[in-house]
Amino acid sequence: MSLQPNFEIVVAHYNEDLSWLKDEVDACSIYSKGGDKNVPQYPHHKLPNIGREGHTYLYHIIKRYDTLADVTIFLQGRIDDHINISLGEIIERSLKTKDGEVTTFPFRELERFDNWDGIPWEEYPCWKKWSSMPCVRAAKTPAQYWQQFFPGAKVPASVGYPPGALFAVRKSTIQQYPRSFYQTLQGEFFLGKMTHVNPETGHFMERFWLAIWNPSEYVCWQDGDAAKEKRNRHGQLARGRWHVVPKFVEIDERTLPPTVTQLTTPPLSDED
Repeated sequence: MSLQPNFEIVVAHYNEDLSWLKDEVDACSIYSKGGDKNVPQYPHHKLPNIGREGHTYLYHIIKRYDTLADVTIFLQGRIDDHINISLGEIIERSLKTKDGEVTTFPFRELERFDNWDGIPWEEYPCWKKWSSMPCVRAAKTPAQYWQQFFPGAKVPASVGYPPGALFAVRKSTIQQYPRSFYQTLQGEFFLGKMTHVNPETGHFMERFWLAIWNPSEYVCWQDGDAAKEKRNRHGQLARGRWHVVPKFVEIDERTLPPTVTQLTTPPLSDED
């Protein structure tokens, strides 16, 4: 009988009420960027308010690279605007994560990213709020960053990603790359000229996580490259069949039909 893996919950906090963590706070590493006015009610680490959740996640990976938990669950300070399952269920699902997999917690199907020349913020009403916020624009296109991180690699046709960047991953999956790889990501996306509360590269990082950790599942190298199976074992649409945000349509995630949530959060079984 195999032992249950240990786990750690990494929380990217700003000013959110973290009372939903009270039953598992001992298993949490809370990184707060809210300053003295927004101190969380639980033990935490203070970080400068830069780089969105991507900087926080990378900070933890780099700092704890040699002492990572068997399973790390990466969450933002508020999750009920993205998903409607309990923290207990999140942990239960996370502990089922296998080597090389990423367990995601989306509020709807994964989205497809293929804007390698840059994100067209103004074309999608549901993205427009980001274009109106103070922001530091990325120095390079997503394609140029991809080729910098993976020299000589082809730029994918598209990748799938979970809006909100809520996911669980095993230590072995993170450690398939050396610590220096994550230091490069942090330096290019969130430090130097990109040191800002809202760098555009934070949105790039949100879209890159799954493609970095599990390209066989979440990267399409050519148009029409889709898996034969309709859904993977986590209930997500199979590779290449992800949700595309339609242009000029406003999407209110809170009013999505229940079937979407049911499809993206399948019941656990002993076979998982």
